[in-house]
Amino acid sequence: MARAALGWGVRELAEAAQVATQTVTRLEQGDRLKPKTLQAVRAAFEAAGIEFIAENGGGPGVRLARRN
Repeated sequence: MARAALGWGVRELAEAAQVATQTVTRLEQGDRLKPKTLQAVRAAFEAAGIEFIAENGGGPGVRLARRN
């Protein structure tokens, strides 16, 4: 969902997170990845303006950060 919100393809996310495209595919398939890899992907999303929302009764999610 975060990748779609940014209009990124697998290659764009892989490049931003400095991981292989196969890693992004594995992540999206629900495979187990190293914490370091997950942190790199999250950091790439956050640098691009994605905010991660904690579970608040409706489940965890993501949204685009407000731009001033």
